[in-house]
Amino acid sequence: MATIKDIAKLANVSITTVSRVLNYDDTLNVSPETRKRVFEAAEDLSYVVAPKKKQKSKWKVGLYDSFSLEEELVDTYYLSIRVALEKKLNEKGIDFYRIDKEGNGENPKKLDGILALGTFKQKDIEEIKGFDTPSVFVDSNPDEEYFDSVNIDFKSATKSALNYLIGLGHERIGFIGGVETDMYGNRFKDLRQDVFETYLKEKHIFNEELVKIGGYDPKDGYIHLREMLSGEIKPTAVFVANDTIAVGCYKAAYELGVKIPEHLSIVGFNDVATAKYMMPPLTTVKLYTEIMGETAVDLLIDRLTSKREVSKKITINTKLIIRESAAEPPK
Repeated sequence: MATIKDIAKLANVSITTVSRVLNYDDTLNVSPETRKRVFEAAEDLSYVVAPKKKQKSKWKVGLYDSFSLEEELVDTYYLSIRVALEKKLNEKGIDFYRIDKEGNGENPKKLDGILALGTFKQKDIEEIKGFDTPSVFVDSNPDEEYFDSVNIDFKSATKSALNYLIGLGHERIGFIGGVETDMYGNRFKDLRQDVFETYLKEKHIFNEELVKIGGYDPKDGYIHLREMLSGEIKPTAVFVANDTIAVGCYKAAYELGVKIPEHLSIVGFNDVATAKYMMPPLTTVKLYTEIMGETAVDLLIDRLTSKREVSKKITINTKLIIRESAAEPPK
């Protein structure tokens, strides 16, 4: 496993800077570009790609990213997928160009394919279709008959986290998450929240007072856990929609003198590269972002070489990574 020292060397910053960036220290005065280097270095070192002879292709691919640098740094899930996409493209010797929804990318006129990462509005979909080239969507699919896609099975992933907490004996389980936005700009309930509520109702242990919805950054985790722990019904465990929220939960618990996991268990979602460095290391659902990226590139190459007309949808499974942030509820 890569150490903070390894990340610091790769990112060309100090060990202290790495530690503070990975812990989302908002008092740290460094540029977004420096934070980006640290997170990318952490992701780059989080999995090993077998060395292969670099190939060179004739294709030019557009990497259409729906998230800004600032958004990537709040929730590094998409950053980790983008790193995986770029690594696979480099491995295959495929030239790629960053295209963003604001039109700030290189935006070449002629592309052989598009890799679209994130969730897009209708005007973005029309722009992607306008390239008139094979396109693969990662983590969404606005038109399953038209586009290939790679997605995560969020339903089974959420249930695996809940089953683990229930198996430890927890009944007062809280949820902290955000609101999703689709390609049309419509806001809707996060699928993880939907599964959480439905599944706990089936188990007869759901309590709506233990559901807090806001955004997906550490500040939301901090605010909502403090609110939850000040209520009449206090959770013994909390499932959060991403690991970034968990960072804020850790801070709130520390300030309130609530020990993790002795007093409160926390389970995250994503298993971003920073999760293993939290204290205690975070139990979380691992999303195989490197496999998502590699699969998306392979899908695009398949479409380019086979000229197939029917679209493919590939679902990547997840795994619960058990570390030290969850235990049996206090007696």
